[in-house]
Amino acid sequence: MGGSTFGTVFRVTTWGESHGRAVGAVVDGCPAGIELSERDVQRELDRRRPGQSTATTERREADTVEILSGVFEGLTTGTPISMLVWNRDARSSHYDAIRHTPRPGHADYTYHAKYGIRDHRGGGRASARETVGRVAAGAVAKKLLSEFGVEIVGYVIELGGIRASLPLWTSRGSIDREELLGIRERAESSPIRCPDADASARMLSLLESVRSEGDSMGGVVEVVAIGVPPGLGEPVFDKLDADLAKALMSIGAVKAVEIGAGTESARLRGSGMNDPIFYENGRISFERNSAGGILGGISTGAPILCRISVKPTPSIAISQRTVDLQSGESVDISVRGRHDPAIPPRIVPVAEAMVALVLADHLLRQRSARLR
Repeated sequence: MGGSTFGTVFRVTTWGESHGRAVGAVVDGCPAGIELSERDVQRELDRRRPGQSTATTERREADTVEILSGVFEGLTTGTPISMLVWNRDARSSHYDAIRHTPRPGHADYTYHAKYGIRDHRGGGRASARETVGRVAAGAVAKKLLSEFGVEIVGYVIELGGIRASLPLWTSRGSIDREELLGIRERAESSPIRCPDADASARMLSLLESVRSEGDSMGGVVEVVAIGVPPGLGEPVFDKLDADLAKALMSIGAVKAVEIGAGTESARLRGSGMNDPIFYENGRISFERNSAGGILGGISTGAPILCRISVKPTPSIAISQRTVDLQSGESVDISVRGRHDPAIPPRIVPVAEAMVALVLADHLLRQRSARLR
């Protein structure tokens, strides 16, 4: 299967299906000498793990990671890091009734059209379960980035049309680390992963109402990376923002990506979009950050700002029209099983992981771009 490997120097291959025996990832290109333990990876997987609250699927998976290679005596060895997570709570019988009836909004039909065969159990390779490998690999990338002072924080800013009251980062040329870490702490204490307590409560109330109707809803997630050095990015086709967009769009359910001012930039004038430059303590700084920390596909040293629009969960209990691929007849189906009523709360660590993978890859690529 093509398309399962991501990155140029820091390369990641994910593998496994939703109801297969296990899922995991192989990370190649990670430098030797970085402190790494299963605990580091487990911390990130626990944030993605299902069954954490009423806002997530009822599937119960411990998602306990095993590092099979690439680490010796607590340090990376420079060889491929292979990580495995066993699937323990798959209930494939829930999907028997829809074996030949592609679910609207899912990749069932397109996988069938491409391969002529598909694993119908839980969506197979197209399931969100695949993101276990992304998050595990992202944990390794985060450890590498921490060596350079890079911090990545994600959170939900909108769910079901309810918008959180949060700082407008594009109006600032820099972000205080303590302020950002405080936002992370508040987000992680919310079942919705929204740092605005009032908005979080309203989101959760709406989510419970929508779930009781057998429906689902979408939202918006923001990811901020601070401490990113200037100069990362490979023009012309491997621009940093282009790779971030590809990485984030590769996550299932993501339908749009914004960098910096994003779609708002279409409504600005040049005088409002351009970020004034000045010297501060002998270093280049910016008065604001409409560019989202990237100009010409290269990082400016300002915070990297990304937002993703996440569609509603396609697996819903409400009856939907589809076809039977065997008989060719139209049929109505309602999807059984255990599904997230909204994807954004659990997609946050996945989005952070993909940003980390891109930044780690470009950081290593930059080390070979110049002698001095």
